Amino acid sequence: MRQKTKNSGKGGLKLILQFFGAAQTVTGSMHLVEANGHRVLLDCGMVQGKRQEARKLNSEFPFDVKSIDAVVLSHAHLDHSGKLPMLVKNGFDNSIFSTSATRDLCSAMLRDSASLQEMDTKYVNKINAENGLPFIKPLFTVHDVTTTLRLFQTVEYRRPLEILPGIRLTFRNAGHILGSATIALEIAEGRDEKLVTMLGFTGDLGRKGAAVVRDPETFARADVLITESTYGGRSHGPMNEAKEKLAGIVSETAHKGGLLIIPAFAVGRTQDVVYHLHELMESKQIPSMPVFVDSPLASNVTEIFRHHPECYDEETEQLLLQDGGKDPFGFDMLKYTRSTEESKALNNLRRPAIIISASGMCEGGRVLHHLRRNIGDPKTTVLFVGYQAENTLGRKLLQGDKIARIYGEEYEVRAGMEVIDGYSAHADEGELLDFIAAIPNKPARVFVVHGEPDAIKAVAAGLMRSGISNVAAPARGERFQI
Repeated sequence: MRQKTKNSGKGGLKLILQFFGAAQTVTGSMHLVEANGHRVLLDCGMVQGKRQEARKLNSEFPFDVKSIDAVVLSHAHLDHSGKLPMLVKNGFDNSIFSTSATRDLCSAMLRDSASLQEMDTKYVNKINAENGLPFIKPLFTVHDVTTTLRLFQTVEYRRPLEILPGIRLTFRNAGHILGSATIALEIAEGRDEKLVTMLGFTGDLGRKGAAVVRDPETFARADVLITESTYGGRSHGPMNEAKEKLAGIVSETAHKGGLLIIPAFAVGRTQDVVYHLHELMESKQIPSMPVFVDSPLASNVTEIFRHHPECYDEETEQLLLQDGGKDPFGFDMLKYTRSTEESKALNNLRRPAIIISASGMCEGGRVLHHLRRNIGDPKTTVLFVGYQAENTLGRKLLQGDKIARIYGEEYEVRAGMEVIDGYSAHADEGELLDFIAAIPNKPARVFVVHGEPDAIKAVAAGLMRSGISNVAAPARGERFQI
């Protein structure tokens, strides 16, 4: 790959940034920082989208893996953490820094990813054998994940730590999912601790007032900033509108006697939706009906949520304290299904009912089996509560495709499609710009990543209107010297 180099300034500190993922696209977050003779990788995410293209990008690295001195991980979502086992498999043997909640989530999510790859590979290879096509292998195994987890070193919010000579890390709450963090790297010029450059990375930034997790906390300082832009050019409705819309969709599906399928990320969106379904049923705003969280991962993740109350917002904290401690992720009509047999039993489910299942973009997991069996039924409603990346099945369904290709076979789409943007774990454009405006002293340089081209342009334009003139939207592989 040809690398572009751009020099944006002179000085004693040689700081180089290179962008290898989530550059003019959303998934595969991966940014390389070179400073004081060290190389730090911000995130190591998996690319999602076109299957063959994604597999190729996920199978290789555009740099020498053994040259990386440390990885700093913003949060556990696979588009930020999912390629860590590949990094380790290829020879990385240094520390991976994250919050303790992120480490616990990665333990569940990366092992689940390996298991799903093995199961999906087995299923696809069965079809390939029937059609004379070559067999495929999973990108990594559960053993690779176990080796990766040994390298994690946890750091709590607001606890500065020197991770390498002259490089100090501070995590702050990003408000995106449990354990999510913004990253501040304080980089000293040589041995002079008084001359520093503060590099900030938003990771994925959450919203104020979200269910369960605390609100985002702004940077104390960021001379150079890398910011996400997922919802650039768009505005979310208020949080209470999301809950009201959920009530309407559930009630309408119940009236039809149908099935509501919610493809939801096992971390964050599943817990938020369960939390609100609990509230709506208790207040009798929706009919009482069975709710199934059909995902071993979501079940495991929900247990991890229970073990990290330090990440809860005040409302969730109060719910735990009142009436002897109510469980915000459990109620009478809710059941978590773990085994394959329990999942298959949902085929004979008496309706109306709700199934929440991963993956959130319909790119794998049990939700594909539920869609395959029910997407042709006009009484079925599919409700999307998270971002749908380009070329994913979720995006295609939302765009109105009438044929869904699932596991190599085609199915007619007759189910209704709904979306609630208010459940997004990402700040919209206004919220993102407000977050950056709250940083004391404007950043001298901003790099806009983790967005589709139009979203990136919208955020970049907003930043320039706010008085930040040095804004860049790096392409994959582009290199900048600060």
